[in-house]
Amino acid sequence: MAGCAGGEKVQQGTIGYVEGFPGGVAADEPRAALIGRDILTAGGTAADAAVAVYFALSVTMPSSASLGGGGVCLVRDDVGKTVRTLDFLARAPEGTTAGAERPSAIPGNPRGFYALYSRYGRMRWEQLLGPAENLARFGTPVSRAFAHDLAAAGDGLLSNPETARIFGASGGSRVLREGETLTQVELASVIGQLRRAGPGDFYAGGMTRRFVDAVRNVGGTLGVDDMRNYRPEWRDAIEVSVGNNTAHFTAPPGAAGGVAAEMAAMLIRDESAQDADEAQRLHLLAETAMRAFADRGTWLRPDGGSSVAPGDLVSDARIGRLMTGYGAARHTPARDLSPAPVERPENPAGTSFVVIDPYGAAVACSLTANGLFGTGRLATGTGVLLAARPGPAGHGPTSLGAMMVSNEFTNNLIFTATASGGAAAPTAMANVAARALLGGETLDQAMRAKRVHHGGFPDITFVESGMDAALKQSLSSRGHTVSETAALGRVNAAFCSGGLPNDPKSCSISADIPPRGYGLATSAD
Repeated sequence: MAGCAGGEKVQQGTIGYVEGFPGGVAADEPRAALIGRDILTAGGTAADAAVAVYFALSVTMPSSASLGGGGVCLVRDDVGKTVRTLDFLARAPEGTTAGAERPSAIPGNPRGFYALYSRYGRMRWEQLLGPAENLARFGTPVSRAFAHDLAAAGDGLLSNPETARIFGASGGSRVLREGETLTQVELASVIGQLRRAGPGDFYAGGMTRRFVDAVRNVGGTLGVDDMRNYRPEWRDAIEVSVGNNTAHFTAPPGAAGGVAAEMAAMLIRDESAQDADEAQRLHLLAETAMRAFADRGTWLRPDGGSSVAPGDLVSDARIGRLMTGYGAARHTPARDLSPAPVERPENPAGTSFVVIDPYGAAVACSLTANGLFGTGRLATGTGVLLAARPGPAGHGPTSLGAMMVSNEFTNNLIFTATASGGAAAPTAMANVAARALLGGETLDQAMRAKRVHHGGFPDITFVESGMDAALKQSLSSRGHTVSETAALGRVNAAFCSGGLPNDPKSCSISADIPPRGYGLATSAD
C-alpha cells in the first residue's frame, strides 16, 4: 500500500512549490532572471524574487549592478493597494578626500534591497542571497549581455591589475568573452557576510572600517559616517489617471520617471492618441518626448532631484503649458518651445528588471554604478566595483525610472516596465506602454516595434534602423529631422491585459530583443 501512495507534497521554500502561475521575471541578464523565477516557484513574493535577482546581477552584471552602486524601484503592494518609489541611489559622500584619484559614491544596493525585503519579503534572507554567493564563489559563464559590457570597457579594465585579474583572460591581454567562466571569490565572501549578518554589518559593523579603508586604498572617497548614515528612502509615486486605471511612475531622484510621466499625461490628454495610426503615433511620441525633456531642464537639480513637487510635474496646469502648439500636423521646432531644451550629458550605463508574483504584487527596478563599471576600480580585497561619485558630467541617476499601471478598484496589476540606456530610457518605456495600453498591441508586438526618440537637444528625431521607409518619410513630411540609430533604450516589461491576479492567463512578460539587449523573460506554470 505504501508503494501506491503519492509523493510527498513539495514544501514552501522549495522550487516547484507553487502550482499554476507563479509570476514572472524579465531582466537584462539571463542567469539572474532564472534565479528570480526559482524563488517565485518556491513561493516567494515579488520582493523576495527581486532581492534574489539583484544579488545575482551583482555577480553576473557588476558593470551596472555592483554592490557599490544604487538605484530606484517602483513597488506595488497587492495587500495595501499602494505603489511607492524606493530610492537607494549611490549618493555622494559628505566630503571628497583631497587628491582622490577616482571619487566614488556611497553604496546603496545592499541596504536598499534589504529595505524592500524587510517590508515585503516572506522567505529567509539567507535563501535569497545563497545563489548569488555560489555563482561568485564557484564561477558562472559570462553571458552575452555582460560580454557586451566587458568589450565596451576593454582597455580600461585591463589597465588595472585587480580588475584585469577578475575580468581579464589570457594573462590579462584581453577581457573575458561570452561563455568563459567569471569567478569572484572575494565578492563571494562579502555576499556571504551579507547573507549571514544582513547589511547592518556592512554599513555600521565590523565590515565598515575595512571596506572604507579598501575604498580609499584604490583612490576612492568614502567615510565611516557616510556608511553609517546612509538610508534608503520610500517616496510616493507620481500618478496619472488612465481611465479607470492609474499609471504610477518613480519620483525623482531618477529623472526618467518624471519624463515618462509627463509623456503619459500628454498622450492621455490627447484623445486622438488612442486611435492614432502608426505614423501619427510615432509623431506624437516624438513631440511629447521633446516637450518632457525640455521641461526637465526646468526642474532637474544637479543631484538628480526635482525642484518641483513630483505630483506637480503632471498637474493639469503644467501639462497644459507643455502642450502649447502640440497636436498639430507638423513638428514644433525645439527652439520655439518655452523654455527651449538644453543640452545635458547623460549616464548611458544601467540595467533593469521587473518581477510580478501571482497575487499582483510587482517590483520594477533600475540600477546604475553612475557609469559603466563605475570608477573602474575594485575595493581592495572585496571584489566590489565602486560606483562613481554622482555629478553633472554624465555621472548620475538621470536615466533611471520605472512605471506601473493598476486598477485599485479591482486590485489588479495591468502593466509594469522599466528601462535603461541613457536618455532614450524613458522614451523607450513610453513607446512600449503606448503601444500596449493605447494601441491595443500585444506585449511582444510592442517590444519588437521600431522606436522613436526626441531628447529635446539637438532638434533631431531618432528612429531605429530598419524602420519602414514610409514611416520615416511621414515623420520628415511633418517637419522632423530624422536620424537612424541602431537601438533606443532597453526595456523589461510585463503586461496582464485581463489584470493580475484576476486573469493570470492574460499575462505576458518580455525582455528586450537584440541588438537592444540580451536578457531573458521567464515564468513557469
